[in-house]
Amino acid sequence: MTKQAKAQKAIGSRVRELRKKRGWSQEYLSDLCHIHRSHMGAIERGEANITLSTMIVLAAKLETTIATLLAGAG
Repeated sequence: MTKQAKAQKAIGSRVRELRKKRGWSQEYLSDLCHIHRSHMGAIERGEANITLSTMIVLAAKLETTIATLLAGAG
């Protein structure tokens, strides 16, 4: 697995963890962030190479920081 793939998986896992802590469905978070549900699923599975702007939106809606989303992604 490449470093990029590992990072994407780590970020996706972190997004899923933070979403579940809030008791939100994947659909709710995707609606909140104006991201298509299938793209949100790909993010959480580590299949999507998300942009910085998407990461900013996710961090804001999850009331966290980009640093927290990136934790463990190195």
